[in-house]
Amino acid sequence: MSEEDKEAVPAASPFALPPQAAIPLYRVTPAKLPTLLQQLPPAQAHWVHAAGFEPGPGRTLLLPGVDNGLAGVLVGVDAGQPLWQLAGLPRVLPPGVYALVESTPPEHTTLLQLGWALGALPSNRQTGAAAPGPESGPRLLASQAEQDLVTPLAAAIGQVRRLVNLPANQLGPTQLAAAVRQLTDRHTAHYREWVGDALPAAGFSLVHAVGKAAADAPRVAELQWGDANSPHVVLIGKGVCFDSGGLDLKPATGMRWMKKDMGGAAHAIALAELVMQVQLPVHLTLVIPAAENAVGAGALRPGDIVQAGNGSLVEIENTDAEGRLLLADALHHALHDTAKPPDLVIDLATLTGAARVALGPDLPALFSNQDALADELLAHARQQADPLWRMPLWAPYRSMLKSDHADTLNAASAPLGGAITAALFLENFVPSGVPWLHLDLFAWNLEDRPGRPKGGEAQGLRALFALLARRFPAG
Repeated sequence: MSEEDKEAVPAASPFALPPQAAIPLYRVTPAKLPTLLQQLPPAQAHWVHAAGFEPGPGRTLLLPGVDNGLAGVLVGVDAGQPLWQLAGLPRVLPPGVYALVESTPPEHTTLLQLGWALGALPSNRQTGAAAPGPESGPRLLASQAEQDLVTPLAAAIGQVRRLVNLPANQLGPTQLAAAVRQLTDRHTAHYREWVGDALPAAGFSLVHAVGKAAADAPRVAELQWGDANSPHVVLIGKGVCFDSGGLDLKPATGMRWMKKDMGGAAHAIALAELVMQVQLPVHLTLVIPAAENAVGAGALRPGDIVQAGNGSLVEIENTDAEGRLLLADALHHALHDTAKPPDLVIDLATLTGAARVALGPDLPALFSNQDALADELLAHARQQADPLWRMPLWAPYRSMLKSDHADTLNAASAPLGGAITAALFLENFVPSGVPWLHLDLFAWNLEDRPGRPKGGEAQGLRALFALLARRFPAG
């Protein structure tokens, strides 16, 4: 079976439908444990005391029942992190159907169930053997409506992780564009693609300049879906399938994980699929500029001047600031030739190390040209436990991008405010008044945590989908 065929096989659900007998899951904190012990049968309470159970986050204790059965499970939790309270359980509990005992608000129930589903996702490890399905492991009791809400989100997160984790020899520009084409097949959308030397004439000279030194030609993949008269949503994802830094070569440690530099594209693809799956009433445009930033004949050089799709001249200050060049051409392409301005534009990119220095690996940087829009997204981020942090489009820093020979530099010459100057560069390609969100994200877990294996990760995806679903409700 090919890798594509394997991905086409739907995973079994980690959930079970009521009504049926289920093993109770007791979520406990140190403060709640004494009350729970009073409610348990004396033999089970004695067992908890004898085992010396301390309800720290991630700790579990199986409660013995009659005939060597399992009567329940104590789960130590962090009350402030509902998304991750159950995430470790699908890997450690014995097979069976489990049910939450304590009632929770609906929004917390969704987070608990999503965490369980994420914990049940297949391992990141590549293997020739099929992973065991969750039908042979523990399953959580959830209604059909609850499963319909959670399952697509978990699948989208799994899709981002899978794409980001693929090495560059398995996911180059050709394969990344093919992932967009597969979306059109699944959702009856329209697909276009521009490749290699055809890019400049189509308005993608910056994309061509970044990727022309690579063996796998650069390209731009575009998907159009939905009624053209519906609100227009544009999604753009940076698709640098491997980033060597170009002639401004990265050191070995900085280059090691640069297969993940297409993380923005993975997010945009997964978000587009969510929109189409639930049939949001929008006209969707997805644009994925895909390239490898390689060293070779024809590689982009510091000091080169390239004309962007909007006609402006860009002087290359640093060849390792290539992602914004792809996004600039994609933004202009998606926004300049429309009957009316888009209702919302979102671009996603693993863009700058400066954002990671400022915010670390878990907090994507959010930029927006509209305060109300940014506030709305941040509210969804808090509700979805999908954190974002807004950073400013500080206009005075535009002076750092001043070029003596062109309209703009692609990067500031001084290593100051790098995430901000990158966002300001992109803002040049967004028409005034068009609502715009730019996420500068890491798309990676540095370590293994329950439900969050080391490797590719979705960040901001659920918050963005919640925003779209609220603004453009289905049905």
